[in-house]
Amino acid sequence: MTVSTVRSQEKTASARHPLAPLSTAEAGAAARLALGASGPESRLVYCALAEPAKAAVRGWDDGQPVPREVLCVVYERPRAVTWMVTVALDEPARVTSAVPVPGVQPLITGDQFVADSEAIKQAPAFQAALARRGLTDMSAIAIDAWPAANFGLDIDKTGRPLTRAVAYALDGPHPNPYARPIENLVVIWDRDAREIVELQDGDAVPLPTDPGRYDAAGTAPHRELAELRILQPNGPGFTVDDGQLRWGPWQLRVSLHPVEGLVLHEVTYIEGERARPILFRASMSEMVVPYGSTAMNHWWKNAFDAGECGLGLCASSLELGCDCLGEIVYLDGVQVDPEGAATPLRNAICLHEEDYGIGWKHVDARNRVSETRRSRRMVVSSIATVGNYEYGFFWYFYLDGTIQAEVKLTGIIQTQAVRAGERVPYANPVTPELAGPHHQHVFSYRLDFTLDGAANAVYEVDAVPVPTGPDNPYGNAFTAQATLLETELQAQRMAAAEKSRYWKIVNHDVTNAVGEPVAYKLVPAHASAPLLAQPDAAITARAAFGTKHLWVTPFAADELRAAGDFPNQHPGGDGLPRWTAADRPVVDTDIVVWHTVGVTHFCRPEDFPVMPVEYTGFTLKPFGFFDRNPAIDLAPSASASAEGGHCHP
Repeated sequence: MTVSTVRSQEKTASARHPLAPLSTAEAGAAARLALGASGPESRLVYCALAEPAKAAVRGWDDGQPVPREVLCVVYERPRAVTWMVTVALDEPARVTSAVPVPGVQPLITGDQFVADSEAIKQAPAFQAALARRGLTDMSAIAIDAWPAANFGLDIDKTGRPLTRAVAYALDGPHPNPYARPIENLVVIWDRDAREIVELQDGDAVPLPTDPGRYDAAGTAPHRELAELRILQPNGPGFTVDDGQLRWGPWQLRVSLHPVEGLVLHEVTYIEGERARPILFRASMSEMVVPYGSTAMNHWWKNAFDAGECGLGLCASSLELGCDCLGEIVYLDGVQVDPEGAATPLRNAICLHEEDYGIGWKHVDARNRVSETRRSRRMVVSSIATVGNYEYGFFWYFYLDGTIQAEVKLTGIIQTQAVRAGERVPYANPVTPELAGPHHQHVFSYRLDFTLDGAANAVYEVDAVPVPTGPDNPYGNAFTAQATLLETELQAQRMAAAEKSRYWKIVNHDVTNAVGEPVAYKLVPAHASAPLLAQPDAAITARAAFGTKHLWVTPFAADELRAAGDFPNQHPGGDGLPRWTAADRPVVDTDIVVWHTVGVTHFCRPEDFPVMPVEYTGFTLKPFGFFDRNPAIDLAPSASASAEGGHCHP
């Protein structure tokens, strides 16, 4: 078990691929120029590579000079103005545009959350509310300052940059704040004015007594397992160069975006001498965690963890043996602080191979001949900590052409203090003094297809039983009913497990050996409920993407985020509902497929003090993309028996 790290490359712009990740030097230079282009007391929110036009990327030749640009989001506090500043990384680097975006709030960076939390603790009105509960030691108080959302209330219409905050009492060494929530106390805080706008102080609930420790010292004695080692004596079976990963038949580009987190580009299957593109870009466009409780501390919670917090900004530095196991190669990310100083985020992305059991097998019993091939997958992953939750974002690539996306959810649930033995609405007990409010995790994947070319279309395919009659005399027949989704409104679809529904992305211009269009099918991996809030709820307008499992749009370079570019305190209606209102055609053109997956979480005692991993995701499987099983040519699997040789019956 070894590890190596591929650091950000400091090549000249002309030598690098147009989608090569930003280097630390590039990000720092762009940030300084962007801050200089806005007013005084501005702070940097984030910097990201301004991706070149798709045509320029697809037509790029190795070594061809391509201008590199950086998009920086800057917030000018005195005037409460958000700026989008574009910096060209030519010699010399320069600002090419600085555009104010009126009426929006940028995402809230980690340093802001910390600063707001500390300032709230010093507010006299807040300290007085704690004192009424017998809490006077501010060093034993923790604050979670949440995005404020927008409910159409008078306070939401002021345009002030707000946060809604709740508090926890800390207890002993290695405290778990979520074990002791201070119930019925909410602060609405103005982040710019640094003052309390409203203090909601309800009936006190006794603090839970169980410290809920989860650290190693607090959970001893430990259960020991036999050592498990994963070895590749000849090193990893893949290479990575300036963001481009090559493994087996797969080639793709990997990077970390400050908002979307893990992003893939130019996902391509190499079949002999033929490079076959599948996805131009794949990312987590947005995610939201809406809570279904009516309690004072919880009803307003609905964080957009991408657009309000930044999945890449919240990414962790991964550790060998903990987050990743095997022959590991890490990729660094880049972090830029509010003053524009750029530093590497070490080990932000993990790359490794995994054995995945049997790939295919058959035993010819007549001749006692067996053929077995092992499956293996390439794993690309990143983990973000957003407040109390951890989200692991994983992409898997298989030798048979399958692509799988998976989210692993863990961390600590939000908690509600209750009187011992009390049951409260819209929450389940997890300890005698704590309940876990009902909530959802809703994820929107953006899949920019380029399946053997740019002109693609989508069919919805249902398994349909055939009525008994002349065409089905025995009553046993069923068929696959395919419906072409022709426009954006028709393509707003729901999953249907009872129909084994999947969606087939096709290229009508390219046919396979049986004369049918090449295709991949999108299969929801887990049954997930859509957004469960009522149609007239504020969150339904703000997270409309969660009301459908599938959306299809024609490609537009500026349509990247399912809830719009600036969901923080936005009243809703931006993103997918606004774009698809035009009902544009989506047949035999450059299309983007948006797929919604999620977890509906009814908490249980086993979810505390730290929640075991929950999973959600989807699978893309070739459906006539190949003329036969593309893994048929794998070398025979070696036997580990005493006789050695190859696997046999």
